[in-house]
Parts: sequence; C-alpha cells; structure tokens
Amino acid sequence: MIAHLRGKLIHKQPGQAIVETGGGVGYEVTITIPTFTALPAIGGSVALHIHTQVREDQIALFGFQESDEKRLFERLISVTGVGPKLAITLLSGLTPERAVSAICAQDHASLTRIPGVGKKLAERLVLELKDKLDDFATVPVPSIVRGAAVEDVLSALTNLGYQRVAAEKSVQAAVAKDEGLAADFDALFRATLKTIR
Repeated sequence: MIAHLRGKLIHKQPGQAIVETGGGVGYEVTITIPTFTALPAIGGSVALHIHTQVREDQIALFGFQESDEKRLFERLISVTGVGPKLAITLLSGLTPERAVSAICAQDHASLTRIPGVGKKLAERLVLELKDKLDDFATVPVPSIVRGAAVEDVLSALTNLGYQRVAAEKSVQAAVAKDEGLAADFDALFRATLKTIR
C-alpha cells in the first residue's frame, strides 16, 4: 500500500500531478486545489501523503501536501455517499480547518456550497462525523466574516475563475484590515482584487 511519495514533479494541473520516483516510474496522483497551489515548479522535488484506493478495475492514488488533509479525506470517504472524488472536491472548496469547523458547528450552508453536496448529504456529513473530529479540534479556526456583500464578492470572484479558497482568504484579509468593507460590495471587491492570486 503506497502511503507516501517523494520524487520529481513532472506534470501538474488542477486536480492532478505526476510524480517520478526512482527507476523512472511516474505515479499519477489526484490532488486537491490547495495541494496543487503548494506544488513546486515542474522539475522540482515533491513529497505527498498518499491514500491508495484499490478496486477491481484500478488502483487510484490521492495525494495531499498536509497529513491533516489526508486524515480528513479518509474520514470523509467513510461517510455513506461520499466517494474519493467528492471528498477531493470538498477539500478543494474548504480548507481542512473550515471543513472541520462547518461539520462541528452543523453549518450546512457552508457544506452545500460545495458542488455535489446537497442538503441531505450535508446533514449526513454532520451526523456521521461531528463526534469523530475531536483530534482536529486543536486547530484554531479563524472567525469568518459573513454578510451579503461578502457573499456577493465571493460569488463574483468565483464567476471570474478564482478558486473559492483563494477568494475567501483575500476577502477575509481585506475585512481584517478594514471592517467597514464587509458591508460595501464595491470597496470590498476592489480591495480583494488587489491581493488575490
């Protein structure tokens, strides 16, 4: 069972990386967006925590930059109706800290913003995992500012092609500098565009 890969990054794109290890063997790994953004340039050295899924017709590798992300992925796929692809999508839209916070706080709204997570599945995630995430509770969760202007800016940025995680970080950073922005769509949008990557 492959649990860790270290080697040279020979290909990357959102959702996928190929890591070449000794002997010229390249492993195709499905990755989250946060792991993709943390990868080095092509040709750089990379190390990934791996979850290996063995099925009759294929062996699939899922890679994570952080061990907490891998552990949370494994908890997510233990939930009825959550397969590896949906778990990757969920962790691409929410950081592990935000996902744990949403589940523990029974915040169905944050969970249902993830494509493929409907109301029933969000309820099941909360029901099956809320008491199984105590070992993640030590991670401090930043307070998240919400409101109509914030949600509208996030929606506008994702429609422009920015990743939700990057958009949320930039919006929260802008509000942290000037709390008055949280109620002003135009000012918040302009401030966020200056810092988002």
